[in-house]
Amino acid sequence: MSKTIREKALQYHSEGKPGKIEVIPTKPYSTQYDLSLAYSPGVADPCLAIKKNPEKSYDYTTKGNLVAVISNGTAVLGLGDIGAIASKPVMEGKGLLFKVFAGIDVFDIEINEKNVNKFVEAVKAIAPTFGGINLEDIKAPECFEIEKRLKSELDIPVMHDDQHGTAIISSAGLINALEIIGKSIENVKIVVNGAGASASSCTRLYMALGAKKENIVMCDSKGVISTYRSDLTPEKLFFATKRKIYTLNEAIIDSDVFLGLSVANVLTKDMICSMAKDPIVFALANPNPEISYQKAKASRHDIIFATGRSDYPNQINNVLGFPYIFRGALDTRATSINEEMKLAAVKAIANLAKESVPDVVNTAYGLSCLNFGREYIIPKPMDPRLLTRVSIAVAKAAIKSGVAKKNDFNWSKYENYLQDLMGYDNKLIRQLSDIASKTPKRVVFAEGSHENMLKAAAQVRDEKIAHPILLGNDERIAKLAIENHIDLEGIEIINLRHDSEMCRRRKYAALLAKKRAREGATLDEAIDKMFERNYFGMMMVETGEADAFVTGVYTKYSNTIKVAKEVIGIREGHTTFGAMHILTGQKGTYFLADTLVNRHPSTEELIDIAKLTAETVRFFAQEPIIAGVSYSNFGSYTGGSPASMHEMIKVMQEEYPSLSIDGEMQVGFALDKTLRDRKYPFNRLFGKDVNALIFPNLSSANIAQKLLHEMKVGEIIGPIQMGLKKPIHFTDIASSVRDIVNITTVAVVDAICYGKVIEKSHQN
Repeated sequence: MSKTIREKALQYHSEGKPGKIEVIPTKPYSTQYDLSLAYSPGVADPCLAIKKNPEKSYDYTTKGNLVAVISNGTAVLGLGDIGAIASKPVMEGKGLLFKVFAGIDVFDIEINEKNVNKFVEAVKAIAPTFGGINLEDIKAPECFEIEKRLKSELDIPVMHDDQHGTAIISSAGLINALEIIGKSIENVKIVVNGAGASASSCTRLYMALGAKKENIVMCDSKGVISTYRSDLTPEKLFFATKRKIYTLNEAIIDSDVFLGLSVANVLTKDMICSMAKDPIVFALANPNPEISYQKAKASRHDIIFATGRSDYPNQINNVLGFPYIFRGALDTRATSINEEMKLAAVKAIANLAKESVPDVVNTAYGLSCLNFGREYIIPKPMDPRLLTRVSIAVAKAAIKSGVAKKNDFNWSKYENYLQDLMGYDNKLIRQLSDIASKTPKRVVFAEGSHENMLKAAAQVRDEKIAHPILLGNDERIAKLAIENHIDLEGIEIINLRHDSEMCRRRKYAALLAKKRAREGATLDEAIDKMFERNYFGMMMVETGEADAFVTGVYTKYSNTIKVAKEVIGIREGHTTFGAMHILTGQKGTYFLADTLVNRHPSTEELIDIAKLTAETVRFFAQEPIIAGVSYSNFGSYTGGSPASMHEMIKVMQEEYPSLSIDGEMQVGFALDKTLRDRKYPFNRLFGKDVNALIFPNLSSANIAQKLLHEMKVGEIIGPIQMGLKKPIHFTDIASSVRDIVNITTVAVVDAICYGKVIEKSHQN
């Protein structure tokens, strides 16, 4: 790991509130009355109810959505036995994954105890607090005994993810890989390199799927695990082969499947060449696999290859499984996670890879079309369908196998609950980052000498989101970089006022003057304008010397908007352009427009804003459900801005009858469908949750987004421009580094999509 990454990681964990997770109240607590219900005397009643019936703890406490992530720090990642307290960052990280992928709350618990009996007793003592227990990073062979005992002695789900997570995900990949090459799991020869907890669990699950024990060879650091060795633990002895082979080299000859859970670079190209036709190689050592992707693919054309890494196809990633397995187990109040539930997860994950991939997933992984095949045997971690498919499959298996305490499920309602719980919303920024990092673009930052913009440029470079270009005084930027310990390597700096840029200024000026000749523009005026950052930077995008432009930390919106109209122009089919802010939070994703450009929009401008809003919401892979908001409802006030909004809605409904749009309405009715549908049952949004709000003027829109931002009800992304011909995006004077990084990410995605549109037009 580089020094820069180490420093960034330490800063990430320490800045603001230390750590990665926190506990927040879920009930009102503002008044003395609230507190009397939360604690004394009101809290006595749920206590007594639970004493009478312990199952009521699921109704009156967080137990049903609370998992303990527990470790003693004896086998942490690739770091080994680093101790309980040193494992805490990893356990907090696991808690974060539970929360962001499946909405599950976590207490991470680090137990400073290596003795199996004492460790088990400690976990049993705290178990009543939790709905489930995720054991993590406990070394073998102790982990086998710990999990076995806790599963038999507790009545809540217990799973050691290091064992079963990789087993479940790799099993799904193996099923699909075998289907692609037309081989049967009952007949294939499997070599497993590594004999720890994960290798053992993987092999046992493969056997549960039909693999024959006599067709499996397992190797450890001393070679083949065979009956001829006298140094085997009971766990290893179970897998011992009677064949007279001693090395991995010998074992792999004519094998069909290689599973690596060992160390980097132990597998060679020659070994892969010695395998049977259509070999399946899962090289899962992290961070570096048993053989590199490049070497494996170069070894033979018929290979199906998977790693644990996100930068190559077919990533075997535990996050595809554990959040959703626990989600299904918790929601059914299962007493355990049994083999039936694990196999259900395997099949659900495998089947999902065979389905048509939605645009949101294709977009998140480089805008290419993912199809079931050798390069796509398993779903991507960002696939939002995993939550519903895997959780429901696990829940059904829990009920069918008899371990569920709760089995009165309406599956359609449960699916809706899961979608409302998390769905796509909390993943928006991560998905946009994934898109950008697959095809980073050249982004010009107007104010290179602004501290936040410089830091943001360095961050998007480090995260491979963009290739940053800074406009500004190179000496001043270099000084600022030294003061802030920023490495400028890989960041292009352009001093647009320097004599060396004279030719480029003249070229840009000539192009702009020609473009606006019929609007009274002269070459001399255009030359003067090229000494300004916004004109120069936007001309870089206009000429294709850059892909996107980010500006605003020094510049007034009104000036920037004027320049954008002159240099870039408004997209064909529109008469204006606008801007949107996106709010992502636990209640969902909301698109707010127009928050930046049009101060007092006319009816015609509101119509254009509505069209752009619908297009932009679809750009972010959601179906627009739009409410035009005002201080009146459906024509109750007939003057001023409500009248313009009312007329806009009428036109949009006539021109786009399939678009879900209605109004004007007060924001309370827009966001509360029950209230809206009861009071105004004729509305065109009946039964639907609004995800986009169009405001009657800039003042109300800007106040709304600023208020939401300051109240920290979710993350605000924007402003995102809608309607310019090319990717020009704006920040403001209050933008943090994170804000600028987010808008840069959007700008890169915008540039990628713009490039696809141009490419398609050339093909046509």
